[in-house]
Amino acid sequence: MILVFGSINLDLVTQVQRLPQAGETLSGQAFFTVPGGKGANQAVAAARLGIPTQIVGRVGGDRFGAELLAGLQTAGVNTEGIEIDASTHSGVAIIAVDAQGENTITIVAGANGRLENRDVLRLKSHLPQASALLLQLEIPLPVVVQAAQAAQAVRVPVILDPAPVPAQFPPELYPLVKILTPNEVEASQLVGFPVNSPETAAQAATLLRQRGVETVIIKLGRQGAYCATPQETWMMPAFEVEVVDTVAAGDAFNGALAAALNLGLPLKEAIAWGIANGSLSTTQAGAQSSLPDRYRLKEFLLAQGISSGVDSLS
Repeated sequence: MILVFGSINLDLVTQVQRLPQAGETLSGQAFFTVPGGKGANQAVAAARLGIPTQIVGRVGGDRFGAELLAGLQTAGVNTEGIEIDASTHSGVAIIAVDAQGENTITIVAGANGRLENRDVLRLKSHLPQASALLLQLEIPLPVVVQAAQAAQAVRVPVILDPAPVPAQFPPELYPLVKILTPNEVEASQLVGFPVNSPETAAQAATLLRQRGVETVIIKLGRQGAYCATPQETWMMPAFEVEVVDTVAAGDAFNGALAAALNLGLPLKEAIAWGIANGSLSTTQAGAQSSLPDRYRLKEFLLAQGISSGVDSLS
């Protein structure tokens, strides 16, 4: 089982020709709502690939909360670990997507910002059955650290998507992370210099590993992904697709990465699954609505000449 501890949002999405500048008003081409939140997205990404997946988190006592729970359950995610917090609203994300598929996102935490010790205690009861714990940073940092410590105590590997990067990243979190998966922007924020090429990714990965992370995977968009482990480093190229919307591409990557590792695939093949799933997610609009199911991922992997482990996606 893959266990996720993180945010659950409803995304309010506008499609625009270009992203607005400060103080500017633009006309949009479309508006829609779709379930999102990095925690929920990663849970759905893994569940749609046929892996038993459970999420621990909170939603508000509003109609958004009921909608979010229903969406997760429809995707096959176990929601028994979700608390309905009637004292606040559900988390929301206001997203603008331009004609090139790039986006800006504003998050209002709501119930996600209320996660505390008792939520970590609820998480602990599920950890012994987990093959991995997926974490992100859309919930309070202290509970992220506590969750990672709890996972380490029972030898469950932590896969951390360090997004959004806080102004003060807790240094004690790095040694608790088995796999860190920043994108270019997040890696740049973590190390303090631009990360936009395999060469700068290599420098960033070296620094992040020196801080205690075991394995660093830096997602470089159309360039692919750079990986550094204790044994080796390599660059894996991206797959060519027609990009519509990059929202949740990183979550699709992490969900598929965890799914492949859950199935026993080696790290290199798991990263290929992650890149493929992330690439596929960019060909459709929305967050959870864009996440591929196992049949679509299998077809895409085979078309790219990747056959290892795909029988498990039948």
